[in-house]
Amino acid sequence: MRTIQGRTDHVVVIGAGLAGLSTALHLAGRGRSVTVVEREPWPGGRAGRLDIGGYQIDTGPTVLTMPDIIDDVFAAIGETSSDRVELLPVDPAYHAVFADGSSLDVHCDADRMASAIQTFAGSRQAAGYRRLREWLTRLYRTEMDRFIGANFDSPLSLLTPQLARLAVIGGFRNWDAMVGRHLSDPRLRRIFTFQSLYAGVAPRDALAAYAVIAYMDTVSGVFFPRGGVRALPDALAAAGTCAGVQFHYRCSVTELERSGNRITAVRTDGGQRIPCDAVVLTTELPTTYRLLGRTPRRVRALRASPSAVVVHAGCRSVSSADHPIAHHTILFGAAWEQTFTDIVRDGRLMRDPSLLVTRPTASDPTLAPAGRDLFYLLAPAPNLAAGGVDWPTAGNAYAESIIDTVADRLLPQLRHGADVLDVVTPLDWARQGMAAGTPFALAHTFGQTGPFRPANMVRGVDNAVLAGSSTIPGVGVPTTLISGRLAADRITGAVRRQARNFDMKVDVKAQIS
Repeated sequence: MRTIQGRTDHVVVIGAGLAGLSTALHLAGRGRSVTVVEREPWPGGRAGRLDIGGYQIDTGPTVLTMPDIIDDVFAAIGETSSDRVELLPVDPAYHAVFADGSSLDVHCDADRMASAIQTFAGSRQAAGYRRLREWLTRLYRTEMDRFIGANFDSPLSLLTPQLARLAVIGGFRNWDAMVGRHLSDPRLRRIFTFQSLYAGVAPRDALAAYAVIAYMDTVSGVFFPRGGVRALPDALAAAGTCAGVQFHYRCSVTELERSGNRITAVRTDGGQRIPCDAVVLTTELPTTYRLLGRTPRRVRALRASPSAVVVHAGCRSVSSADHPIAHHTILFGAAWEQTFTDIVRDGRLMRDPSLLVTRPTASDPTLAPAGRDLFYLLAPAPNLAAGGVDWPTAGNAYAESIIDTVADRLLPQLRHGADVLDVVTPLDWARQGMAAGTPFALAHTFGQTGPFRPANMVRGVDNAVLAGSSTIPGVGVPTTLISGRLAADRITGAVRRQARNFDMKVDVKAQIS
Protein backbone atom coordinates (compact mmCIF):
# COMPACT_ATOMS: atom_id res chain seq x y z
CA MET A 1 0.00 0.00 0.00
CA ARG A 2 1.34 3.42 -0.98
CA THR A 3 1.70 5.94 1.82
CA ILE A 4 2.86 9.53 2.13
CA GLN A 5 6.62 9.77 2.39
CA GLY A 6 8.46 12.18 4.67
CA ARG A 7 7.24 13.96 7.80
CA THR A 8 3.57 13.61 8.72
CA ASP A 9 3.67 15.02 12.26
CA HIS A 10 1.02 17.70 11.72
CA VAL A 11 -1.99 17.00 9.52
CA VAL A 12 -4.70 19.46 8.50
CA VAL A 13 -8.09 17.92 7.77
CA ILE A 14 -10.34 20.08 5.59
CA GLY A 15 -13.96 19.44 6.56
CA ALA A 16 -15.52 18.24 9.82
CA GLY A 17 -18.02 15.89 8.22
CA LEU A 18 -18.14 12.27 9.28
CA ALA A 19 -15.18 11.40 7.03
CA GLY A 20 -13.10 14.27 8.40
CA LEU A 21 -13.96 13.45 12.00
CA SER A 22 -13.08 9.81 11.47
CA THR A 23 -9.76 10.78 9.88
CA ALA A 24 -8.96 13.15 12.73
CA LEU A 25 -9.65 10.60 15.47
CA HIS A 26 -7.69 7.84 13.75
CA LEU A 27 -4.71 10.16 13.23
CA ALA A 28 -4.86 11.54 16.77
CA GLY A 29 -4.87 7.98 18.11
CA ARG A 30 -1.69 7.33 16.13
CA GLY A 31 0.18 10.24 17.65
CA ARG A 32 -0.32 12.89 14.98
CA SER A 33 -1.11 16.52 15.71
CA VAL A 34 -4.37 17.25 13.91
CA THR A 35 -6.12 20.49 12.98
CA VAL A 36 -9.62 20.37 11.44
CA VAL A 37 -10.90 23.34 9.42
CA GLU A 38 -14.68 23.52 8.88
CA ARG A 39 -16.72 26.19 7.07
CA GLU A 40 -19.88 25.67 9.18
CA PRO A 41 -20.26 26.64 12.86
CA TRP A 42 -20.63 22.95 13.78
CA PRO A 43 -19.37 19.50 12.79
CA GLY A 44 -21.29 17.09 10.58
CA GLY A 45 -20.85 18.03 6.92
CA ARG A 46 -23.65 16.31 4.99
CA ALA A 47 -25.09 15.35 8.38
CA GLY A 48 -26.28 18.92 8.79
CA ARG A 49 -28.79 20.59 11.06
CA LEU A 50 -31.51 23.20 11.01
CA ASP A 51 -33.49 24.49 14.00
CA ILE A 52 -36.87 26.10 13.28
CA GLY A 53 -39.56 26.96 15.81
CA GLY A 54 -38.54 24.32 18.34
CA TYR A 55 -37.98 21.60 15.72
CA GLN A 56 -34.46 20.11 15.63
CA ILE A 57 -34.05 18.98 12.05
CA ASP A 58 -31.41 16.62 10.63
CA THR A 59 -30.88 17.79 7.06
CA GLY A 60 -28.68 14.88 5.95
CA PRO A 61 -28.75 11.11 6.51
CA THR A 62 -31.51 9.70 8.68
CA VAL A 63 -30.70 5.97 8.48
CA LEU A 64 -27.81 4.89 10.71
CA THR A 65 -26.39 1.35 10.52
CA MET A 66 -23.27 -0.61 11.51
CA PRO A 67 -22.65 0.64 15.08
CA ASP A 68 -19.46 -1.46 15.23
CA ILE A 69 -17.87 0.89 12.67
CA ILE A 70 -18.80 3.85 14.88
CA ASP A 71 -17.18 1.97 17.77
CA ASP A 72 -13.99 1.60 15.71
CA VAL A 73 -13.67 5.38 15.34
CA PHE A 74 -14.03 6.07 19.06
CA ALA A 75 -11.74 3.14 19.87
CA ALA A 76 -8.99 4.78 17.80
CA ILE A 77 -8.48 7.25 20.68
CA GLY A 78 -9.22 4.77 23.44
CA GLU A 79 -12.87 5.72 23.96
CA THR A 80 -16.16 3.87 23.58
CA SER A 81 -19.13 5.21 21.67
CA SER A 82 -21.53 4.49 24.54
CA ASP A 83 -19.71 7.08 26.66
CA ARG A 84 -20.46 9.79 24.10
CA VAL A 85 -23.67 8.96 22.25
CA GLU A 86 -26.75 6.85 22.93
CA LEU A 87 -27.76 4.73 19.94
CA LEU A 88 -31.40 3.66 20.06
CA PRO A 89 -32.40 0.53 18.10
CA VAL A 90 -35.10 1.28 15.51
CA ASP A 91 -37.60 -1.59 15.45
CA PRO A 92 -39.05 -2.18 13.00
CA ALA A 93 -36.15 -1.02 10.88
CA TYR A 94 -38.73 0.00 8.26
CA HIS A 95 -42.45 -0.23 7.72
CA ALA A 96 -43.04 -1.00 4.04
CA VAL A 97 -46.33 0.05 2.42
CA PHE A 98 -47.17 -1.20 -1.07
CA ALA A 99 -49.44 0.15 -3.78
CA ASP A 100 -51.89 -2.76 -3.38
CA GLY A 101 -52.58 -1.69 0.20
CA SER A 102 -50.50 -4.42 1.86
CA SER A 103 -47.76 -3.60 4.35
CA LEU A 104 -44.95 -5.32 6.21
CA ASP A 105 -42.73 -4.48 9.16
CA VAL A 106 -39.06 -5.18 8.40
CA HIS A 107 -37.31 -6.70 11.40
CA CYS A 108 -33.59 -7.41 11.71
CA ASP A 109 -34.17 -10.43 13.96
CA ALA A 110 -34.26 -13.50 11.71
CA ASP A 111 -37.08 -15.34 13.48
CA ARG A 112 -39.36 -12.30 13.76
CA MET A 113 -38.81 -11.40 10.12
CA ALA A 114 -39.38 -14.95 8.91
CA SER A 115 -42.60 -15.11 10.91
CA ALA A 116 -43.78 -11.77 9.51
CA ILE A 117 -43.01 -12.89 5.95
CA GLN A 118 -44.81 -16.20 6.44
CA THR A 119 -47.94 -14.31 7.47
CA PHE A 120 -47.47 -11.82 4.64
CA ALA A 121 -46.55 -14.10 1.72
CA GLY A 122 -46.43 -17.74 2.85
CA SER A 123 -43.95 -20.34 4.07
CA ARG A 124 -41.97 -20.62 0.81
CA GLN A 125 -41.14 -16.94 0.91
CA ALA A 126 -40.20 -17.20 4.59
CA ALA A 127 -37.78 -20.04 3.80
CA GLY A 128 -36.41 -18.00 0.90
CA TYR A 129 -35.83 -15.08 3.25
CA ARG A 130 -33.71 -17.25 5.53
CA ARG A 131 -31.59 -18.34 2.54
CA LEU A 132 -31.29 -14.74 1.37
CA ARG A 133 -30.20 -13.64 4.83
CA GLU A 134 -27.48 -16.30 4.84
CA TRP A 135 -26.29 -15.14 1.41
CA LEU A 136 -26.24 -11.47 2.47
CA THR A 137 -24.19 -12.41 5.53
CA ARG A 138 -21.65 -14.34 3.41
CA LEU A 139 -21.48 -11.39 1.03
CA TYR A 140 -20.78 -8.97 3.85
CA ARG A 141 -18.10 -11.17 5.42
CA THR A 142 -16.40 -11.58 2.05
CA GLU A 143 -16.44 -7.87 1.20
CA MET A 144 -16.04 -5.99 4.44
CA ASP A 145 -12.33 -6.07 5.21
CA ARG A 146 -10.86 -6.86 1.78
CA PHE A 147 -12.99 -4.63 -0.45
CA ILE A 148 -15.04 -2.07 1.48
CA GLY A 149 -12.41 -1.52 4.15
CA ALA A 150 -9.28 -1.68 1.97
CA ASN A 151 -7.06 0.77 0.11
CA PHE A 152 -6.28 0.03 -3.54
CA ASP A 153 -3.19 1.18 -5.42
CA SER A 154 -4.40 -0.15 -8.78
CA PRO A 155 -6.99 -2.52 -10.26
CA LEU A 156 -4.42 -5.29 -9.79
CA SER A 157 -4.97 -4.89 -6.04
CA LEU A 158 -8.30 -6.62 -6.57
CA LEU A 159 -6.68 -9.85 -7.67
CA THR A 160 -6.87 -11.73 -4.38
CA PRO A 161 -8.44 -15.01 -3.23
CA GLN A 162 -11.29 -12.93 -1.81
CA LEU A 163 -12.14 -11.76 -5.34
CA ALA A 164 -12.60 -15.37 -6.39
CA ARG A 165 -14.80 -16.02 -3.35
CA LEU A 166 -16.89 -12.97 -4.18
CA ALA A 167 -17.37 -14.23 -7.73
CA VAL A 168 -18.32 -17.71 -6.52
CA ILE A 169 -21.10 -16.42 -4.29
CA GLY A 170 -22.50 -14.22 -7.08
CA GLY A 171 -21.11 -10.80 -6.20
CA PHE A 172 -20.61 -9.89 -9.87
CA ARG A 173 -24.07 -10.94 -10.96
CA ASN A 174 -27.17 -8.78 -10.97
CA TRP A 175 -28.48 -7.57 -7.58
CA ASP A 176 -32.16 -7.95 -8.43
CA ALA A 177 -31.63 -11.37 -10.00
CA MET A 178 -29.69 -12.68 -7.01
CA VAL A 179 -32.43 -11.57 -4.62
CA GLY A 180 -34.95 -13.12 -7.01
CA ARG A 181 -33.27 -16.50 -6.59
CA HIS A 182 -34.56 -16.52 -3.02
CA LEU A 183 -37.75 -14.43 -3.16
CA SER A 184 -40.35 -14.54 -5.92
CA ASP A 185 -42.82 -12.10 -4.34
CA PRO A 186 -42.09 -8.74 -6.05
CA ARG A 187 -43.00 -6.80 -2.92
CA LEU A 188 -40.40 -8.65 -0.87
CA ARG A 189 -37.80 -8.22 -3.59
CA ARG A 190 -38.27 -4.47 -3.35
CA ILE A 191 -37.47 -4.52 0.38
CA PHE A 192 -34.07 -6.08 -0.32
CA THR A 193 -33.20 -4.06 -3.44
CA PHE A 194 -34.51 -0.51 -2.92
CA GLN A 195 -31.15 0.30 -1.29
CA SER A 196 -29.64 0.45 -4.78
CA LEU A 197 -30.98 4.02 -4.88
CA TYR A 198 -28.27 4.85 -2.30
CA ALA A 199 -25.72 3.51 -4.79
CA GLY A 200 -27.22 5.52 -7.63
CA VAL A 201 -28.16 2.56 -9.85
CA ALA A 202 -31.35 0.63 -10.58
CA PRO A 203 -31.52 -2.87 -8.96
CA ARG A 204 -31.64 -4.48 -12.39
CA ASP A 205 -28.39 -2.71 -13.35
CA ALA A 206 -26.50 -2.95 -10.04
CA LEU A 207 -23.85 -5.50 -9.16
CA ALA A 208 -24.97 -7.96 -6.50
CA ALA A 209 -21.91 -6.91 -4.50
CA TYR A 210 -23.85 -3.77 -3.53
CA ALA A 211 -26.50 -5.89 -1.83
CA VAL A 212 -24.18 -5.55 1.16
CA ILE A 213 -26.15 -2.33 1.78
CA ALA A 214 -29.25 -4.48 2.27
CA TYR A 215 -27.28 -6.50 4.83
CA MET A 216 -26.52 -3.31 6.74
CA ASP A 217 -30.20 -2.27 6.75
CA THR A 218 -32.03 -5.56 7.21
CA VAL A 219 -29.58 -7.78 9.11
CA SER A 220 -27.16 -5.60 11.08
CA GLY A 221 -29.89 -3.25 12.25
CA VAL A 222 -30.96 0.38 12.05
CA PHE A 223 -30.24 2.85 14.86
CA PHE A 224 -30.97 6.44 15.79
CA PRO A 225 -28.89 8.64 18.11
CA ARG A 226 -30.78 10.26 20.95
CA GLY A 227 -30.76 13.95 20.11
CA GLY A 228 -30.85 13.30 16.37
CA VAL A 229 -28.21 12.27 13.86
CA ARG A 230 -26.35 15.48 14.71
CA ALA A 231 -25.52 13.88 18.07
CA LEU A 232 -23.03 11.58 16.31
CA PRO A 233 -20.75 14.25 14.80
CA ASP A 234 -21.08 16.28 17.99
CA ALA A 235 -19.88 13.26 19.98
CA LEU A 236 -17.00 12.55 17.59
CA ALA A 237 -15.88 16.19 17.69
CA ALA A 238 -16.04 16.26 21.50
CA ALA A 239 -13.98 13.07 21.70
CA GLY A 240 -11.49 14.51 19.20
CA THR A 241 -11.10 17.67 21.27
CA CYS A 242 -10.33 15.60 24.35
CA ALA A 243 -7.70 13.74 22.30
CA GLY A 244 -6.00 17.00 21.33
CA VAL A 245 -7.56 17.68 17.93
CA GLN A 246 -7.85 21.41 17.20
CA PHE A 247 -11.07 22.57 15.49
CA HIS A 248 -11.48 25.82 13.57
CA TYR A 249 -15.14 26.45 12.70
CA ARG A 250 -16.55 29.13 10.40
CA CYS A 251 -13.37 28.86 8.31
CA SER A 252 -13.28 28.18 4.58
CA VAL A 253 -10.02 27.08 2.98
CA THR A 254 -9.04 29.41 0.15
CA GLU A 255 -5.57 28.21 -0.79
CA LEU A 256 -3.08 25.39 -0.36
CA GLU A 257 0.49 26.68 -0.22
CA ARG A 258 3.09 24.49 -1.91
CA SER A 259 6.75 23.86 -2.13
CA GLY A 260 7.36 21.68 -5.15
CA ASN A 261 4.96 18.74 -5.01
CA ARG A 262 4.20 19.14 -1.31
CA ILE A 263 1.56 21.23 0.43
CA THR A 264 3.19 23.22 3.21
CA ALA A 265 0.31 25.28 4.61
CA VAL A 266 -3.44 25.84 4.45
CA ARG A 267 -4.84 29.37 4.16
CA THR A 268 -8.38 30.33 5.21
CA ASP A 269 -10.76 33.17 4.43
CA GLY A 270 -10.13 34.51 7.94
CA GLY A 271 -6.47 35.17 7.15
CA GLN A 272 -5.14 32.13 8.99
CA ARG A 273 -2.08 30.30 7.73
CA ILE A 274 -1.83 26.80 9.18
CA PRO A 275 1.48 25.01 8.42
CA CYS A 276 1.21 21.26 7.84
CA ASP A 277 3.07 18.13 6.82
CA ALA A 278 0.05 16.56 5.13
CA VAL A 279 -3.51 17.51 4.15
CA VAL A 280 -6.70 15.43 4.05
CA LEU A 281 -9.44 16.93 1.85
CA THR A 282 -13.00 15.79 2.55
CA THR A 283 -14.54 18.56 0.45
CA GLU A 284 -16.87 18.03 -2.50
CA LEU A 285 -14.94 17.00 -5.62
CA PRO A 286 -15.30 20.34 -7.48
CA THR A 287 -13.88 22.16 -4.43
CA THR A 288 -11.18 19.53 -3.95
CA TYR A 289 -9.96 19.80 -7.53
CA ARG A 290 -10.06 23.60 -7.42
CA LEU A 291 -7.91 23.69 -4.28
CA LEU A 292 -5.48 21.16 -5.72
CA GLY A 293 -5.37 23.01 -9.03
CA ARG A 294 -5.92 19.92 -11.09
CA THR A 295 -8.66 17.61 -12.35
CA PRO A 296 -7.67 13.99 -13.05
CA ARG A 297 -8.25 12.92 -16.63
CA ARG A 298 -10.56 9.97 -17.13
CA VAL A 299 -11.62 8.12 -20.24
CA ARG A 300 -15.25 8.60 -19.21
CA ALA A 301 -16.76 11.51 -17.35
CA LEU A 302 -17.75 10.86 -13.76
CA ARG A 303 -21.43 10.00 -13.32
CA ALA A 304 -23.34 11.45 -10.39
CA SER A 305 -26.04 9.60 -8.48
CA PRO A 306 -29.67 10.68 -8.67
CA SER A 307 -30.60 13.49 -6.30
CA ALA A 308 -33.56 13.97 -3.97
CA VAL A 309 -36.18 16.46 -2.92
CA VAL A 310 -36.59 16.59 0.85
CA VAL A 311 -39.53 18.17 2.66
CA HIS A 312 -39.21 18.83 6.39
CA ALA A 313 -42.64 19.17 7.96
CA GLY A 314 -44.16 19.37 11.41
CA CYS A 315 -47.69 18.52 12.45
CA ARG A 316 -49.85 17.69 15.42
CA SER A 317 -48.61 14.54 17.17
CA VAL A 318 -49.73 11.42 15.32
CA SER A 319 -48.72 8.92 17.98
CA SER A 320 -51.53 6.48 18.60
CA ALA A 321 -51.74 2.99 20.00
CA ASP A 322 -54.12 2.07 17.18
CA HIS A 323 -52.26 3.61 14.22
CA PRO A 324 -48.63 4.25 15.13
CA ILE A 325 -46.37 5.68 12.44
CA ALA A 326 -42.97 3.98 12.38
CA HIS A 327 -39.64 5.78 12.55
CA HIS A 328 -38.98 4.86 8.89
CA THR A 329 -41.74 4.10 6.37
CA ILE A 330 -41.17 3.28 2.71
CA LEU A 331 -44.09 4.04 0.43
CA PHE A 332 -43.65 1.98 -2.74
CA GLY A 333 -45.48 3.14 -5.86
CA ALA A 334 -47.00 0.63 -8.25
CA ALA A 335 -44.58 1.54 -11.06
CA TRP A 336 -41.43 0.79 -9.04
CA GLU A 337 -39.28 -0.20 -12.03
CA GLN A 338 -40.43 2.89 -13.92
CA THR A 339 -39.10 5.04 -11.08
CA PHE A 340 -35.51 4.36 -12.09
CA THR A 341 -36.25 4.99 -15.76
CA ASP A 342 -37.87 8.31 -14.87
CA ILE A 343 -35.12 9.73 -12.67
CA VAL A 344 -31.97 8.06 -14.04
CA ARG A 345 -32.56 7.67 -17.77
CA ASP A 346 -35.17 10.31 -18.59
CA GLY A 347 -34.23 12.94 -16.00
CA ARG A 348 -37.84 13.58 -15.02
CA LEU A 349 -39.90 13.54 -11.84
CA MET A 350 -41.37 10.20 -10.79
CA ARG A 351 -44.79 9.66 -12.34
CA ASP A 352 -45.75 7.21 -9.56
CA PRO A 353 -43.70 8.31 -6.54
CA SER A 354 -41.94 5.98 -4.12
CA LEU A 355 -41.00 7.85 -0.96
CA LEU A 356 -39.08 7.51 2.30
CA VAL A 357 -41.00 8.93 5.27
CA THR A 358 -38.94 9.38 8.43
CA ARG A 359 -40.49 10.36 11.75
CA PRO A 360 -37.52 10.94 14.10
CA THR A 361 -39.85 11.91 16.93
CA ALA A 362 -40.98 8.28 17.05
CA SER A 363 -37.63 7.59 18.75
CA ASP A 364 -36.94 10.97 20.35
CA PRO A 365 -40.00 13.18 20.97
CA THR A 366 -37.78 16.05 22.20
CA LEU A 367 -36.87 16.87 18.59
CA ALA A 368 -40.21 18.68 18.16
CA PRO A 369 -42.26 21.02 20.35
CA ALA A 370 -44.61 19.36 22.83
CA GLY A 371 -47.60 17.79 21.12
CA ARG A 372 -45.97 17.95 17.67
CA ASP A 373 -44.23 15.46 15.38
CA LEU A 374 -41.40 16.02 12.92
CA PHE A 375 -41.33 14.42 9.48
CA TYR A 376 -38.62 14.08 6.83
CA LEU A 377 -40.09 13.24 3.44
CA LEU A 378 -37.61 12.17 0.75
CA ALA A 379 -38.43 11.74 -2.94
CA PRO A 380 -35.68 10.51 -5.30
CA ALA A 381 -35.23 13.00 -8.14
CA PRO A 382 -33.02 13.53 -11.18
CA ASN A 383 -29.73 15.30 -10.58
CA LEU A 384 -28.95 18.54 -12.38
CA ALA A 385 -26.76 16.84 -14.97
CA ALA A 386 -29.48 14.38 -16.02
CA GLY A 387 -32.63 16.35 -15.50
CA GLY A 388 -34.49 19.07 -17.30
CA VAL A 389 -36.65 20.02 -14.30
CA ASP A 390 -37.17 23.76 -13.81
CA TRP A 391 -36.65 23.65 -10.04
CA PRO A 392 -37.31 27.34 -9.28
CA THR A 393 -40.75 26.88 -10.85
CA ALA A 394 -41.48 23.25 -9.96
CA GLY A 395 -39.86 22.90 -6.53
CA ASN A 396 -42.63 24.15 -4.23
CA ALA A 397 -45.41 22.51 -6.26
CA TYR A 398 -43.55 19.20 -6.16
CA ALA A 399 -43.09 19.52 -2.39
CA GLU A 400 -46.87 19.96 -2.04
CA SER A 401 -47.44 16.87 -4.19
CA ILE A 402 -45.09 14.88 -1.93
CA ILE A 403 -47.14 15.91 1.11
CA ASP A 404 -50.36 14.98 -0.70
CA THR A 405 -48.95 11.55 -1.60
CA VAL A 406 -47.97 10.87 2.02
CA ALA A 407 -51.39 12.06 3.19
CA ASP A 408 -53.15 9.76 0.68
CA ARG A 409 -51.11 6.66 1.40
CA LEU A 410 -50.13 6.95 5.06
CA LEU A 411 -51.08 9.99 7.10
CA PRO A 412 -54.32 11.86 6.23
CA GLN A 413 -53.84 14.51 8.93
CA LEU A 414 -50.69 15.72 7.17
CA ARG A 415 -52.90 17.35 4.53
CA HIS A 416 -54.37 19.86 6.98
CA GLY A 417 -52.39 21.80 9.54
CA ALA A 418 -48.90 20.64 8.53
CA ASP A 419 -46.11 23.18 8.89
CA VAL A 420 -43.73 23.03 5.92
CA LEU A 421 -40.50 23.91 7.67
CA ASP A 422 -38.05 23.60 4.78
CA VAL A 423 -37.85 22.27 1.22
CA VAL A 424 -34.58 21.13 -0.34
CA THR A 425 -34.25 20.57 -4.09
CA PRO A 426 -31.24 19.62 -6.25
CA LEU A 427 -30.56 23.35 -6.71
CA ASP A 428 -30.14 23.70 -2.95
CA TRP A 429 -27.73 20.74 -2.82
CA ALA A 430 -25.74 22.38 -5.64
CA ARG A 431 -25.56 25.65 -3.68
CA GLN A 432 -23.83 23.65 -0.95
CA GLY A 433 -21.18 22.66 -3.48
CA MET A 434 -22.44 19.16 -4.26
CA ALA A 435 -21.63 18.07 -7.80
CA ALA A 436 -24.69 17.80 -10.10
CA GLY A 437 -26.87 18.84 -7.17
CA THR A 438 -26.93 15.45 -5.47
CA PRO A 439 -26.16 14.59 -1.82
CA PHE A 440 -25.41 10.99 -2.88
CA ALA A 441 -22.13 11.81 -4.66
CA LEU A 442 -20.90 9.54 -7.45
CA ALA A 443 -22.99 6.61 -8.63
CA HIS A 444 -21.61 3.17 -7.81
CA THR A 445 -21.29 1.93 -11.35
CA PHE A 446 -18.65 -0.70 -12.03
CA GLY A 447 -16.37 2.01 -13.46
CA GLN A 448 -16.71 4.06 -10.27
CA THR A 449 -16.12 1.33 -7.71
CA GLY A 450 -13.05 0.28 -5.72
CA PRO A 451 -9.85 1.10 -7.63
CA PHE A 452 -11.93 2.67 -10.43
CA ARG A 453 -13.45 5.29 -8.11
CA PRO A 454 -11.50 8.56 -7.68
CA ALA A 455 -8.49 7.47 -5.63
CA ASN A 456 -7.75 8.78 -2.17
CA MET A 457 -4.19 9.66 -3.18
CA VAL A 458 -3.55 12.42 -5.70
CA ARG A 459 -1.02 12.10 -8.51
CA GLY A 460 1.38 15.03 -8.59
CA VAL A 461 0.75 16.03 -4.97
CA ASP A 462 2.91 14.03 -2.60
CA ASN A 463 1.18 14.72 0.70
CA ALA A 464 -2.52 15.13 -0.07
CA VAL A 465 -5.14 12.46 0.68
CA LEU A 466 -8.89 12.42 -0.01
CA ALA A 467 -11.72 11.11 2.17
CA GLY A 468 -15.50 11.21 1.93
CA SER A 469 -18.34 10.01 -0.27
CA SER A 470 -16.70 10.64 -3.64
CA THR A 471 -13.61 8.55 -3.00
CA ILE A 472 -13.30 4.98 -1.71
CA PRO A 473 -15.25 3.15 -0.43
CA GLY A 474 -18.29 5.31 -1.30
CA VAL A 475 -21.60 6.75 -0.15
CA GLY A 476 -23.24 6.23 3.25
CA VAL A 477 -22.51 6.83 6.92
CA PRO A 478 -20.57 3.58 7.52
CA THR A 479 -18.51 3.95 4.35
CA THR A 480 -17.60 7.58 4.95
CA LEU A 481 -16.40 6.66 8.45
CA ILE A 482 -14.31 3.90 6.87
CA SER A 483 -12.95 6.37 4.31
CA GLY A 484 -11.51 8.37 7.20
CA ARG A 485 -9.63 5.36 8.49
CA LEU A 486 -8.37 4.56 4.98
CA ALA A 487 -7.11 8.15 4.62
CA ALA A 488 -5.30 7.86 7.96
CA ASP A 489 -3.71 4.62 6.75
CA ARG A 490 -2.31 6.47 3.73
CA ILE A 491 -0.55 8.88 6.09
CA THR A 492 0.71 6.60 8.86
CA GLY A 493 0.59 3.17 7.25
CA ALA A 494 -2.06 0.68 8.25
CA VAL A 495 -2.22 -0.24 11.91
CA ARG A 496 -2.99 -3.72 13.10
CA ARG A 497 -6.66 -4.07 13.89
CA GLN A 498 -8.57 -6.75 15.73
CA ALA A 499 -10.26 -9.31 13.53
CA ARG A 500 -13.83 -8.20 12.94
CA ASN A 501 -16.42 -9.96 15.07
CA PHE A 502 -19.32 -10.50 12.73
CA ASP A 503 -21.64 -11.25 15.64
CA MET A 504 -20.82 -7.93 17.31
CA LYS A 505 -24.18 -6.46 16.35
CA VAL A 506 -25.91 -8.84 18.76
CA ASP A 507 -23.73 -7.65 21.64
CA VAL A 508 -24.25 -3.99 20.75
CA LYS A 509 -28.02 -4.36 20.66
CA ALA A 510 -27.99 -6.14 24.01
CA GLN A 511 -25.94 -3.35 25.57
CA ILE A 512 -28.10 -0.47 24.38
CA SER A 513 -31.58 -1.98 24.51
